[in-house]
Amino acid sequence: MSDIDVQFCEILPEKIRIQPFTMVVFGGTGDLSKKKLLPTLYHLCIDQDLPEEFSIICFASSERTDEDYREFVREAIEEFSEGTVNWGCWENFREHLFYLPGNFDDEESYRRLSVRLEEITRPTDMGTREIIYYMAVAPEFLPRIIERLSLCKLCKGVFNTRLIVEKPFGRDKVSAAELNRLIGRAFDEDQIYRIDHYLGKETVQNILFFRFANSIFEPLWNRRYIDQVQITVAESIGIEGRARFYEKAGVIRDIVQNHMMQLTSLVAMEPPIGFEADSIRDEKVKVYRTIRQMDIEYIDRFTVRGQYGVGGIDVQDVPGYREEKDVSPDSKAPTFFAGKFYIDNWRWAGVPFYLRTGKRLKKRTTEISIHFRQPPLKLFSTTCEIREPNLLALRVQPDEEISLHIGVKYPGIGKQLYPVNMNFNYERDFTGDVHFPLPYERLLLDCMKGDQTLFARQDEVEAMWAVVDPIIRRWEETPAPEFPNYAAGTWGPAEAYELMQSEGRQWRVW
Repeated sequence: MSDIDVQFCEILPEKIRIQPFTMVVFGGTGDLSKKKLLPTLYHLCIDQDLPEEFSIICFASSERTDEDYREFVREAIEEFSEGTVNWGCWENFREHLFYLPGNFDDEESYRRLSVRLEEITRPTDMGTREIIYYMAVAPEFLPRIIERLSLCKLCKGVFNTRLIVEKPFGRDKVSAAELNRLIGRAFDEDQIYRIDHYLGKETVQNILFFRFANSIFEPLWNRRYIDQVQITVAESIGIEGRARFYEKAGVIRDIVQNHMMQLTSLVAMEPPIGFEADSIRDEKVKVYRTIRQMDIEYIDRFTVRGQYGVGGIDVQDVPGYREEKDVSPDSKAPTFFAGKFYIDNWRWAGVPFYLRTGKRLKKRTTEISIHFRQPPLKLFSTTCEIREPNLLALRVQPDEEISLHIGVKYPGIGKQLYPVNMNFNYERDFTGDVHFPLPYERLLLDCMKGDQTLFARQDEVEAMWAVVDPIIRRWEETPAPEFPNYAAGTWGPAEAYELMQSEGRQWRVW
């Protein structure tokens, strides 16, 4: 036994009691439902996180019976669920599935929905009837669905309702504000859950715990000790059949406005006064509002756009973006973004945040790296041409881990400095009966229990759009570079490297 005893708390498995509910999935036969939502609900049923009395109603336009839909869900779970299907659990799960054919524009369809809800919903302990509307539909369908739900008095009153809305939340700040006004006329803000699956990832949530529960880092988390911050969201896949969306959206609307802004705010935010939803979201909004607005000169100098061409991923030849199905042969849609941002507040003044994301890059990885300043005096020799600074890496995917890069003495009689890593890996280091929920699992459970912490608020969405709108507008108003300008399987266009090299820095590579 050492002189200092280290106490370890026994962590008991957290069990959340979810009250009876009915989820209505608009677009319950689409790709999102098939690949993500339905397999996730099935997993929650396996893990016994769902109450005995719950119902899932698919509202879609095709003619199907309840049994037809149950067969559709079974096939989706077989194809997209992780692990083998537990047929005992499936037999229980299938009995909770129902189908209602209807047209999004047809008022009578919503009246039939109201009758169905009256029939199958069960009251909670408090006597309320909990309804969750999940909008697994294209954005253009949202206004008509919301309007008819409101017209048929399905938003408030008889039922206690919540609304889950998938991104994208508009195409810019103006359309996002209009969408928020439309939804706000039918639902109160505490009923609205704007979902971003990135916020359900364990490492993303752990950023706050890591920062504010460890006193050794918080004093260093500022401009005095941090030289730069890099955030990379790299994908090796292409657009995966999403050409119609991607041709209109591009990489900034798809990734930067939501995922990357969220990651930036979690790194940069001030300590909240508590872990209540609005306390955290208040601090995130402050970050977005202090990100320096970019003028035309700044955008042209410090942002880079790209589009992938033919190349190779894992020794397999892949087509360029313009060769993808339903993509215009002269498309100008960007699939790569790199840029430098500044947060003009007391903590971060003068510290550049470098953001980089793209499709068909060399490797799938999402990482936040905090680069600390070099010591003022180089006391130690090294054979490396570049002396590596202390660096903290928060890896979100594919492996969830935290790594601290430090310098140590190389063994021997010399005085050589040598870089090493101290790693914490979630799956490796948490052993035993530990459950790692999928992002959608965590977010759905939070919605079911009424916790909005990991969901975007109205002002948060509009503030994120305000950051990226000038870049989108400038790119759309000016001719694109000669596309494609990077090969699939690389780390992006040469201009992205030049952006860093011109400032004496370099991107992290793996």
